[in-house]
Amino acid sequence: MTLSTYRKKRKFDRTPEPKGSISDASRRGDSLVYAMQKHMASRLHYDLRLEWRGVLLSWALPRGPSLDPAVRRLAMQTEDHPLEYVGFEGVIPTGEYGAGTVLLWDRGTWQPENLNTDGSLPEREIKFTLLGKKLRGSWVLIHTHSMRENEHRSTWLLIKHRDKYASLMDVTLEKPRSVASRRLLAEIARDGGGDVRRASMGDPAGLARRATRASTTRQRGKTRRSG
Repeated sequence: MTLSTYRKKRKFDRTPEPKGSISDASRRGDSLVYAMQKHMASRLHYDLRLEWRGVLLSWALPRGPSLDPAVRRLAMQTEDHPLEYVGFEGVIPTGEYGAGTVLLWDRGTWQPENLNTDGSLPEREIKFTLLGKKLRGSWVLIHTHSMRENEHRSTWLLIKHRDKYASLMDVTLEKPRSVASRRLLAEIARDGGGDVRRASMGDPAGLARRATRASTTRQRGKTRRSG
């Protein structure tokens, strides 16, 4: 596990993201942290973070998670992130890697269900339990193919197992707000000096319109006062 790729991609004098450090790498079973971040960058996606041996293993989900066991969601593995990233929410400035608005959509803990005999995670199929505020129950990540020479990410599928937490509800639409601040993407962008209109494209339409109008009204009030 290493953070070298994560750090090479970022300028920490410009981005509010944590530089972080590798923590106690011996932790491997109980009370491992989990987070899911909603990220309006060049495109909207969700980032799954699972603590493992001192870092956050990370996957980008272009369409977010689904509670329907019949639905398979593409998950592109990305570079390891520092544990401190589990609480990150804010605006990554224009011109920086991953520029855009980040919302802490879910967080909690997770437990691996199928460790190898040496206590490591399987390479092809990771079964696990999520104990989050929005996502709970049994899940699986299935490895579909590894990185080739001209590729940057290995691809997986995220699938919900059939249990009492499975549902046909679109959880990303029904529960769009941050678990940390109760804000929408547009409100985080507004408070962090980001692109409110672009961020609002990742919020449910009705809520996004209200957040955008509130931001516009607030900005007009500032302009009048400064004038």
